[in-house]
This record gives sequence, C-alpha cells and structure tokens, in this order.
Amino acid sequence: MVLTATRPMPLGGEAPPFELPEPLTGGTTGLSAVRGEQGTVVLFICNHCPYVLHVIDQLVDVAGDYGPRGIGFVAISSNSVDSHPQDGPEHMAVFATEHGLPFPYLYDEDQSVARAYDAACTPDIFVYDRELRSVYRGRLDGSRPGNDVPVDGRDLRAALEALLNGAAMPSPQLPSMGCNIKWKPGNEPAQ
Repeated sequence: MVLTATRPMPLGGEAPPFELPEPLTGGTTGLSAVRGEQGTVVLFICNHCPYVLHVIDQLVDVAGDYGPRGIGFVAISSNSVDSHPQDGPEHMAVFATEHGLPFPYLYDEDQSVARAYDAACTPDIFVYDRELRSVYRGRLDGSRPGNDVPVDGRDLRAALEALLNGAAMPSPQLPSMGCNIKWKPGNEPAQ
C-alpha cells in the first residue's frame, strides 16, 4: 500500500463520459444514468483498501442524505485484478451488497476512466454541478485509519451543501488520501 493524495486539478472541467459494467446487476451504467438534477459525485474506490473500508459507511450515509436532494452518486473500481484479484467484479458485487451501496459500483477494467478523471487513490472524490462541471475534488473528511478523527463526511457534505445552495465552495479543498490505484503495467499515468 502506498499512501497517495489526490492530484490538484483546475475546477470547471467537464466530467468525462463513461459506460461501464455493473457487476452487481450484470448490466452497464453510464454517466448520463447516474447524473443528478443538482449535481453528481463520482467516487473511485475498491474492495480491499483500508482507507475505503474506514469510510464506506459514511459514503453510504452521504449518498442516502443527498441522493433525495438531487445529487447523483456512482462508484468506480479501476484497480488491476492481475495484482489485486480481491478487487475483481465478483467481489465487487459482494462488496456492494454487504455495504448496501445505494449507488452503482462500476468496473473500469481497462482503467481508461480512471485515466480520464486523473484518479490517483482510493477513495478519490469528484463533485460536479448540474452542468457536469467540476466544483470539488477533495476528501470526505479528516478521518484516516488510526487517527481518532470521527468519520462524519464533513468536507464532502460542506461541498454538497454549497452546491445545493449556490454558495462558494469550501476553500481550501483538501486532498483525499488513500491507497494508490493499482495500475496495470504500462497504464501508470505520468507524474
């Protein structure tokens, strides 16, 4: 495990489209299907990462609180199953069921979506407005495994409240931190 932070990104860019398999349902889901009337949250997660496991229940709670308010949610796993078979589709379906994910959990086998989003770690959190323009890329909150800070979703919740209320986004936007995405050989992004 390599502790990795999200990379800074200019805000205002458009969300890259995608259409990916959803292991739980056996279907496919795209950005247009998960897009919320008021905004959209794109999460890069995986099954095994201790940082994801530490916050997954709060991610579910945030989606439960903001989904009814017009925010769409989707999670994507882009980890190589060659090096991390526990992140494969069959395990993703179990993970989605065990954690009661109220949003699609999609499989990015060729890692093209992670590259399009410049995703770096799990969890990596992106928030887009109703026009699918980026407004937030940052952390859920200040909690990490072992640091005794409560997992309350404070930072993401503040960003979503600002989005819903037409207010300025919280600043500074602090990076998410977690395990690096497990890239297939040759797929690693340039640093």
